[in-house]
Amino acid sequence: ASEADVLNKALYGMTAKEWKELNPDKEGNIRDYSTVEQLICLANLETLNAHLIDQKMVQGERLTLLNKIAQEQMKSISGNSSVKKLKVNSEKYDYS
Repeated sequence: ASEADVLNKALYGMTAKEWKELNPDKEGNIRDYSTVEQLICLANLETLNAHLIDQKMVQGERLTLLNKIAQEQMKSISGNSSVKKLKVNSEKYDYS
């Protein structure tokens, strides 16, 4: 849970527990309410975080770096035409 919280803090600015406390009426978790862009960014952050752990970077430094990268990626991903197509196509289907 600790590493998941690092990723959640880096991308969403809060842990899963903090999100649940702010959203007691919602079922599921923070990732269930993520946008396509956030999920793409999260997948990238997961890979990068694993690499940084292998490099023995301490958690606080990783969080700072991952947050900076998340901000940069969200700007880049949000303007990407392929992501926009993916988003439109995903809205056509009900996955529930």
